[in-house]
Amino acid sequence: MKPVILALLTSLILTGCGANNTPPQTPVPGEHTSSQLRTLETGAQIIQSRPPVEAISAYLDGFHFYSGDKNGQMEAHHYVTVLNEDVMQAVIYDGNTKDARLMGVEYIISERLFKTLPPEEKKLWHSHQYEVKSGSLVAPGLPAVADKALMSKIVNTYGKTWHTWHTDRDKTLPLGIPALMMGFTAEGQLDPQLLADRDKRLDVNTEAIKRERADIVAHPVVDGANAWQRGDVIQLKRGQGAGEHAHGDTQHFGQAEQTRRANSEAK
Repeated sequence: MKPVILALLTSLILTGCGANNTPPQTPVPGEHTSSQLRTLETGAQIIQSRPPVEAISAYLDGFHFYSGDKNGQMEAHHYVTVLNEDVMQAVIYDGNTKDARLMGVEYIISERLFKTLPPEEKKLWHSHQYEVKSGSLVAPGLPAVADKALMSKIVNTYGKTWHTWHTDRDKTLPLGIPALMMGFTAEGQLDPQLLADRDKRLDVNTEAIKRERADIVAHPVVDGANAWQRGDVIQLKRGQGAGEHAHGDTQHFGQAEQTRRANSEAK
């Protein structure tokens, strides 16, 4: 992403309007935060640095649904870090206030990288063409020029999204296993009431944004994405064993893979 765009994102998005107006709707069990913990929190904020958090440069608001459950729809507040020209990452919350619940994560890659993925991996990813062109994905508070620059970068990307706290289903704690989420791809899919409520609260006009983005070039969706449209639904299941990420002996504690690899490379 060009330096001028990064400057725009840093200076405008996080300071723009559209924040502090969507508190979480699900209560969290537990006692009120003690004065001692508040003091510790304040002290840590002053003393400790937070480079990964401070690298967040964009706030995007959009919608997801559960892969395999088209009516399991919810608003998702994305706080995005640009890692390089081809990779971004986002932490996702159920609101935009300081007490919002951390709902999940999304990894965003370029079309170029998506094309290199194996077929089974592609099934986990969704396209962003419709979200951008329809105006349903917004950057609250961002001026039109900066919005177009940002969305022109995002329109042909692909996202892999996992939700770990299902607050949309009144889960007061992060219960259950993570869920794979998908993005909308056509008119008539997103609940219009969800969209209207978002537009009113964030003071945005999806139809006007859609018109503003009419000349953004969207490529055809690469084969393999949006697997749910082909009836290929993927979700996690509880199971025995170490799963696809197990390497070698997983039954006994020993030298860490990272240590072994570092020692090997040092030779």
